[in-house]
Amino acid sequence: MTVNPHPTRENLASAAIKLFLAKGFERTTADEIAEEAGVARRTFFRYFRAKEDAVLPDHDGCLDRVRELLERSADPADPLAALHRAAHLVLGLYSHDPAMAVRRYELMHKVESLREREIMTINRYQRAFAEHLRRISPEDDLLRHDVTAAAIVATHNHVLRQWIRDGAAGDVHARLDEALGTVTAALTAWPPGDERQEDSLVVVVASAGTPMWRIAKQLRAAAKA
Repeated sequence: MTVNPHPTRENLASAAIKLFLAKGFERTTADEIAEEAGVARRTFFRYFRAKEDAVLPDHDGCLDRVRELLERSADPADPLAALHRAAHLVLGLYSHDPAMAVRRYELMHKVESLREREIMTINRYQRAFAEHLRRISPEDDLLRHDVTAAAIVATHNHVLRQWIRDGAAGDVHARLDEALGTVTAALTAWPPGDERQEDSLVVVVASAGTPMWRIAKQLRAAAKA
């Protein structure tokens, strides 16, 4: 998924992360970030409400694109396909600039307020994913929607963090495809209406005197059909 971030925003974010790592998050001011990026102070606040926002990618804009993608992809026959594409869209925020992704990860581990902001952002994506599932499979129970959404988000986060720990080398989108395939296989079959009900009736016709082991074998075969 191609990401085209605004160059001024990217320059400010790069300058912010550089100064935060060098001077510390608390000791760095918005004025210093703007000066480092070669722009006016008001330009900083045109893109960011606070210093924390300068560290994270443009999640507000990405979340809008995710919701738009999900609204266009309401396919009850394959509700997870849209979530996979959305996960790749979010991954593109980081993978377009691997070096910055590594520096951002280093900084996140040093500043608790940034980790808290990241958790809040993750929850927003998870809610959007669950809402997508509820919209196209309203007959399904809410727990299943929430667990599925959480599994997709957790898979994305695991792949992203492991990729960064490995030096942000290689095709992270291929890694995500492989991981999502594994997780999707572990989830319950979709759509819910295709599931065999526990109280379904199986009838086996057998001649009088048929051994019980043979009847049991026929029952097992019928249950798998």
